[in-house]
Amino acid sequence: MTAAARPESPVAQGVLPSPNHGERRGKAGDGGLPARPDMLVLHYTGMETAAAAISRLRDPLAEVSAHYVVFEDGRVLQMVPEARRAWHAGAACWRGERDVNSRSLGVEIVHPGHAGGLPPYPEAQVEAVVALAADLCARWRIPPERVLGHSDVAPERKEDPGENFPWDRLAAAGVGHFVPPVPIRDGRFFARGDAGQPVEALQAMLGLYGYDQPVTGMFEDRTHAVVAAFQRHFRPARVDGVADASTITTLRDLIAALPG
Repeated sequence: MTAAARPESPVAQGVLPSPNHGERRGKAGDGGLPARPDMLVLHYTGMETAAAAISRLRDPLAEVSAHYVVFEDGRVLQMVPEARRAWHAGAACWRGERDVNSRSLGVEIVHPGHAGGLPPYPEAQVEAVVALAADLCARWRIPPERVLGHSDVAPERKEDPGENFPWDRLAAAGVGHFVPPVPIRDGRFFARGDAGQPVEALQAMLGLYGYDQPVTGMFEDRTHAVVAAFQRHFRPARVDGVADASTITTLRDLIAALPG
């Protein structure tokens, strides 16, 4: 792909190629062809400026890239061909798949992130992300429950795209898996240091939904990180890693809403 090439998505305005990509690993199961993307992973750049983010995404020494980048004003540029393996997820896992890069498309959203105060995403940018995600999911037949944030697939390392990312806006456009979060209320909760069968049940539910959560019966740092990642995506009103009734019931409702 060259700078003069046409972007594959009609939502994108141009191509700004990155050298950081390779062949998708694994097989698709249809005649030995390389694995095809069946996940969409959304990120924020987490840098002070768009220029700094673009520079990093094109730097061979950085070894990071994404298929598309969405700017604050709604502009969309393609950086890596969709059939290629971009280097956006790093060490990650979803539903037992540990080479998330080979199975996904990655979209970087220009945004300063938590380090920059986690400001609201601009309306033009949100509209562009919704349109791009809808196009990618339609053309690659990506299931709603496999539209994820970086924090979902790497909960101990990442926080993006953050708890103020409007997942409900994507869901309203038919993109992603979503149920209305259950309101926060008083009641029993589980947190670091707790142990026993209720913690096992919570861990099993998180694993059933797709998170890389072993069932140990101990609410340790890993479980805290996974619960916080779940909250960022599905119950963002309070992100504290504590499995309260709101969190657990929202998780239960999401599992119940999964396709049969």
